[in-house]
Amino acid sequence: MKRTSPTPSRTDSPADVRALVLRSAGTNCDGETVRALERAGATVELVHLNALARDPARLFDQQLLVLPGGFSYGDYVAAGRVFGLELSTRLAGPLRRFVEEGGHVVGICNGFQILVELGLFEPEGAPRALALTDNASNRFECRWITLRSERCAAGWLAPGELLPAPVAHGEGRLVVRDPETLQRLFERGQVALCYVDPADPARSPASPSAAPVPYPLNPNGSIANIAGLCDPTGRVLGFMPHPERNLDPWNHPQWTRRAPRTEGEGLGFYRRMVAAVSRRTVRTA
Repeated sequence: MKRTSPTPSRTDSPADVRALVLRSAGTNCDGETVRALERAGATVELVHLNALARDPARLFDQQLLVLPGGFSYGDYVAAGRVFGLELSTRLAGPLRRFVEEGGHVVGICNGFQILVELGLFEPEGAPRALALTDNASNRFECRWITLRSERCAAGWLAPGELLPAPVAHGEGRLVVRDPETLQRLFERGQVALCYVDPADPARSPASPSAAPVPYPLNPNGSIANIAGLCDPTGRVLGFMPHPERNLDPWNHPQWTRRAPRTEGEGLGFYRRMVAAVSRRTVRTA
């Protein structure tokens, strides 16, 4: 489903940001992701993986690539693994070049799982040291949680900001191979979002030794309460929760008890993302 006709690459205002939302078999959050990006001011194309693999040059007409949530290929092997294998065999070169030339990549839930499978949060060529695995509860978790933005390489995230958003996943627990891997994530500014207790967010500062936020506030048991990572450039970002499901005030289940507001917190999240992308240009192929 083609949303727009791309225009030549140039320095853009937020309203001119071009985003490509990539789907495949089992993707089911593409519609709400397109809606969030459009409401944030981007011009959006929804494209199937096969179409992009046939014509990778289409990627370089965009500034932002988004991998939305869902259950790609039924998560039959492991969450995101088949989609990640498809991307690594069919589009690894163009995807790496896209990021090197200033493009942004965002993965949401299943999209985050795909980016982890691709190894985009780890040093190129290094042995695999990160994974998103089964929730500690051993069950699918579908509930609202609170995120906190951390000081990280993705500079458009406002450190300390709290964002309520829902989660819906069975394999969202971040695990690392060893303590050195976790330390490296913090030292390189890659810890972007954490689960916190909204009643006392300062109780768990972002650090390798962070006190565990109890279940269900940390819904999957991720180490150091990590909900999202970025790469050292800040241009690749992945997270498990769904801010695109909190665009309007009434999206929150307790919206009548919250302070009056004109929009959901997730919309501001996507606006800042689009504004950050607009400050970069991507060369055409």
